[in-house]
Amino acid sequence: MKSSRSRKSARAAQTVPPIPRLSLFDAKGKVKTVDAQALRIDFSDGRALMFDLSGSAGDAAVAIVAQHADPAMRATLALRPEHYDSLTLHVGAEIAPPDVGHALGHEHGAREPELDLVVQYGDEITDAQRKALPKRKLIAEWLAPALFADAELTVRFVGEAEGRTLNDSYRHKDYPTNVLTFAYDDSPADKVVGDLVLCCPVVEQEAGDQKKALTAHYAHLLVHGALHAQGYDHETSEEDAAEMEALEVDILAKLGFPNPYM
Repeated sequence: MKSSRSRKSARAAQTVPPIPRLSLFDAKGKVKTVDAQALRIDFSDGRALMFDLSGSAGDAAVAIVAQHADPAMRATLALRPEHYDSLTLHVGAEIAPPDVGHALGHEHGAREPELDLVVQYGDEITDAQRKALPKRKLIAEWLAPALFADAELTVRFVGEAEGRTLNDSYRHKDYPTNVLTFAYDDSPADKVVGDLVLCCPVVEQEAGDQKKALTAHYAHLLVHGALHAQGYDHETSEEDAAEMEALEVDILAKLGFPNPYM
């Protein structure tokens, strides 16, 4: 058993800047303004442009990430000055070098890992909580890019009492945590077998404290837990923590979510 409590949780008490406002203009010039942490533009050929606004409220910084839906391709960015007060940001595409796919655990040309997924709900889960939870299909979509081998995973959503009992029984910590990962040593060498247990009240509280969308926080914790099930660990060393966080940020960006550690 490994605990996969997000390091971001420890920062929940810190002051979080307000979410920036995003204004969208339609073809007729009408504007709609919304609170947003990210903006993603998808092009018809698989290229995409992601604007991470999560850090913009404090210092007006916007992270820009180019993405491509085809794992064999790599998106590129190029700036072209137009006038003294404007630039054009061009999203290009090129064939990804072989080591890029390997670094992320996917060999170029190899089949995508298969996922056998079971979703369970604890007795404490209320109807309101269950309605707010991601559906099985969406959970599978979030887990897919975080898997580097075939997997049999059970995702269980629980309440505070069950979460506390599990955390106390296996980690000897008498409080519920956001996500627990149980990876089984007797799993086949070519398959990941594990359980991810998410405590809904804790996840909801963290999302509110950190001014995050609940959906984004669930996606992050599922990716985080899936990486733990495959041997990644942020508690062994600073280097391991940095490697795991970088993978999470990359995977979540491909899913259209902002950097969870900003």
